[in-house]
Amino acid sequence: MTQQPMYLGVDGGGTSCRARLCSADGRILGEGFAGGANPRLGLDFAYANIMLATRQALAAANLDDGALPCIHAGFGLAGVAQKKERELVLNHPHPFADLALHTDAHTACLGAFKGGDGGILIMGTGSCAVATVNHEFHLLGGWGFPVSDCGSGAWLGLNTLRHSLLAFERLQPASVLTDAVMQRFDNNQENVVAWMDQAKPRDYAAFVPLVFEHARLDDPVATQLLAQTADEAALMIRGLINLGAPAVCIMGGLSEAIVPWLPQDITPYLTSPLGDALDGAILLIKQKSETSEC
Repeated sequence: MTQQPMYLGVDGGGTSCRARLCSADGRILGEGFAGGANPRLGLDFAYANIMLATRQALAAANLDDGALPCIHAGFGLAGVAQKKERELVLNHPHPFADLALHTDAHTACLGAFKGGDGGILIMGTGSCAVATVNHEFHLLGGWGFPVSDCGSGAWLGLNTLRHSLLAFERLQPASVLTDAVMQRFDNNQENVVAWMDQAKPRDYAAFVPLVFEHARLDDPVATQLLAQTADEAALMIRGLINLGAPAVCIMGGLSEAIVPWLPQDITPYLTSPLGDALDGAILLIKQKSETSEC
């Protein structure tokens, strides 16, 4: 077993989980990927995916579970903005030498600005915004779908489904997009209800590629839905600017696609990240245990 401490960064959202293992001097040793790791979807489920991604990173580094006690882990997870979820994760048995935890938005902000001032808006299955100003974090949104998560893939999917259902009943304008959505349910409203009863945020977000596909064909409903999503994103970005963030990074699965739809007053504040959420998760644990020894 290696005698040198290593650092693990974990970035876990509602749809996927990534892990990156680094040496003490910052060299990337291995990376891994697994399913969703939002504790609100089930703590055991989330930890199982975290460990699956971790073991993939270990394997890529030609290491096995024997190295786990030498690893200082930083977790950036969706769904831990609330104290209850944070305590559940921190109190869950783990094999690491040390563990630091924050939301995936906080670690993404740390990575994007290398710990400096700035703001980020994550637009994936869910959404969340964070500003770091004078070494203090400020959180906007991220309280979970459907009560929060403005501009997220889940909300775009829900709005798409609602409009399609209304269009099917001739209460809203129909389009090729709305027809395609309802065809997935065999043009039967009861099938929509049955699907809704078991649907997760990621299931709503699965409609997003269909929306962008039809927007490229100038489908009026698709363009309306994307404009609405961009307005929700702009609301969050303006909030970050008002908190004092000098620049903002947009990241997540919707980020690149939504930028062309943003209002013009937003674009001067947009910048590219210096690092990613995995870098931020590693920075988080290093700030806590930089001098830890195995």
